[in-house]
Amino acid sequence: MTIGIGLLGLGTVGAGVAAILSAPAGRHPLVDQLRLQRVAVRDLSRPRPLELDPALLTTDPEAVVQDPAVDIVVEVMGGLEPARSLILSAIAAGKSVVTANKAVIARHGQEIAAAAAARGVYVLIEAAVGGGIPIIEPLKQSLGANRIQRVSGIINGTTNYILTRMADEGALYGTVLADAQALGYAEADPAADVEGGDAADKIAILAGLAYGGGVERSAIPTEGISGLQARDVSYADQLGFRVKLLAVAQSEGTDPDGTEQLDVRVHPTLVPKDHPLAGVNGVNNAILVEGDPVGRVMFYGPGAGAGPTASAVVADILNIAGIRQVGGPSAGLDPLLAAGSWRRCRLVDPAVTRHRNYLRLQTTDQAGVIGRIGSCFGQEEVSIQSIVQFQASGGEAEIVVITHEVQEARFRAALTAIAALPDVKAVAACLRTL
Repeated sequence: MTIGIGLLGLGTVGAGVAAILSAPAGRHPLVDQLRLQRVAVRDLSRPRPLELDPALLTTDPEAVVQDPAVDIVVEVMGGLEPARSLILSAIAAGKSVVTANKAVIARHGQEIAAAAAARGVYVLIEAAVGGGIPIIEPLKQSLGANRIQRVSGIINGTTNYILTRMADEGALYGTVLADAQALGYAEADPAADVEGGDAADKIAILAGLAYGGGVERSAIPTEGISGLQARDVSYADQLGFRVKLLAVAQSEGTDPDGTEQLDVRVHPTLVPKDHPLAGVNGVNNAILVEGDPVGRVMFYGPGAGAGPTASAVVADILNIAGIRQVGGPSAGLDPLLAAGSWRRCRLVDPAVTRHRNYLRLQTTDQAGVIGRIGSCFGQEEVSIQSIVQFQASGGEAEIVVITHEVQEARFRAALTAIAALPDVKAVAACLRTL
C-alpha cells in the first residue's frame, strides 16, 4: 500500500525528510511505501542540493493539502502563519499531520488537538522538541503509568553551546555568540534562542504532555542568557556548579477540583557538577523526567539540525503509516498516540514557588557588611547555604550568596532590603540554583 506524503517546506528539515524518503534502502521496509507526492516551496527557481521531479513542486501550499494523492501532510515551514491555518485545513480534509513547528503547537496546540480528535486524524509532533531525541512519544506512552513529578532539561542547543564555551574557556558572551552565528548554530537574529523563547515553547509542549493539560505559553516566566556575565560562570565553577539554561515543569499538587498546579519556567540555572544535566555540553540537548514509580530517566542527544529533526519527522510518519497499514482509517485513533488533554492545568503564582538562589553583590569592603546582608535574609527567614567574598580591592568587594530553598516572595523581599543597604552598590546578578 502506497502512502502519499505532502511536504510543506523544503528548507533544512524539509530537504532532510525528502532525502530519507528518496533513499529507503537499509531503512524500515515501511519507508519504501511512502511516496512524496507534492512539495510546497517559496521559489521554484531556487537551486537545491536534492534533485526532485519539478512536477512535484508548487508555490501553493494549499494545493499540497488538498491533493487527493496526499494522505499525510508534513509541515516544516516554521512560523505561526500560514502554518497554523494549513494544519487546520489538512485536518479538515481528513488528513493526519506531522509537524516540527514548536511555536504553533505551544500556542495553538489545544485548538489543533481538538480539531484532530473531532475529525479522527493524528497530529504528531516528535520533531518539535529535542530534534532527534525521542521524548514526545515516551511521555505519551512509555511513561504513561507514572505520576510525573518534574520535567527539566537543556532544550536549546545554541544557548548550551554558548554556555559550554563560556565555562570551558572563560570566553565572553558576545564573543561566543558571534562564533555560534558564524558556525550556523545561532541565527542572525538570535533572540528566540538567547532570550529563552525557544525553550519556553518547548517546555510548554512537554508540560502539556507530561501533566495532561495545556498551559498558557505567554504566562511562562522566561529569562535568557543575554545578560549573563562570564564572571558569574567562573564563580559558579569555583563553587562546584555549571551554568545551564534550564526549562522546568514541575507539579505543585492539585486544587480541590482536580486542577493540576504547575511551576513552569525557563532561566539560567546553577547546576551542581554531579547532576546528570551538568555534563550536557555543546549543542547537545537533554531532558530529565522524574516520575513515580520510574524514578529518573534522561533522554540525551543532538537537539537540532537537518538529520536529527528529519529523523523524528519520518518516525512520526511511520507511526501513522503503520496504523493505516494494519487497521486503516476505520480502526479509530490510538488514544495513547493521539494523547488528547485529560485534565485541567494551571500555572501557579511565581511568588509562591520555592527555589534555591545565587546572588552576586557589589559592596564596600567594610567590616560588618556580610553580617548586615545576613540580617536582611534572616528577617525574611531565608536560610543561607554559603556566603563568599571575592575580589576585595580598592575599598570594594564582591559577595556571592547561595541560599537554601526559599519561597520566591520571601527571597525577593530580602533582596529589596539588601539592595537598600548603604554598603551595597549593586545587585550584579541573581540566578536560580538546583
